[in-house]
Amino acid sequence: MTNIGDLHKIQADILKELMFVHDARFSDLNISKMPNDQFTFHLKRLVELGLIEKTVEGTYRLTIPGKDYAGRLDTDSKVVALEMQAKIGVLVVATQGEKYLVQQRLKQPYYGYHGFITGKIKRGETVLEAAARELEEETGLEGDLRLSAVKHKMDYSASGELLDDKYFFTVRVDNVSGGLHSEFPGGKNCWMTKEEIFKLPTLFDGVEESLKLILNSAFAFVETKYTVEGF
Repeated sequence: MTNIGDLHKIQADILKELMFVHDARFSDLNISKMPNDQFTFHLKRLVELGLIEKTVEGTYRLTIPGKDYAGRLDTDSKVVALEMQAKIGVLVVATQGEKYLVQQRLKQPYYGYHGFITGKIKRGETVLEAAARELEEETGLEGDLRLSAVKHKMDYSASGELLDDKYFFTVRVDNVSGGLHSEFPGGKNCWMTKEEIFKLPTLFDGVEESLKLILNSAFAFVETKYTVEGF
């Protein structure tokens, strides 16, 4: 898949036109009426990138990757821009008796902050598959997973700028087994009691909320806006 920096405005306009038709002829796509050789260059570039294809009838249509990419373009913008959306991930809280598995994040943003395991859900993964993968990759552990909640967390700067917007599928892990990796690229792991967690000087906003969610037997959905300093 191409990066947004690789896409010319004319090429973005072609993708936007093809979003609303099954396929289209050269003349129908050249809405700016630019010279044919110049417009042909942009069409060929989109074919090379795998975003469009030429049919046996000589028309052009979006490929499967092209449909995905075009669907993320901001069709209301006059410049080439992807529509910004919230991120989707998992938040994993592993339990062991009265202790919880806490991570210290050692990469940007939020360098040095403590919280629970988080990670992106990859295309084609279920929520629990993503949670199990993140748990194993970052801690070396496995266990019994249960989806407890969906948590929408929005972080703002003191000036009101939106810094981060994420939906977390919050997963509780019981009956943990395996050898804990105390360190991994980008962080450290350790077991802590609630009392120890809340004494940490650099704690992510929402840790207390996450604990309540995994301890509650009923499934929940929460949305919270935070003003943060450590981004």
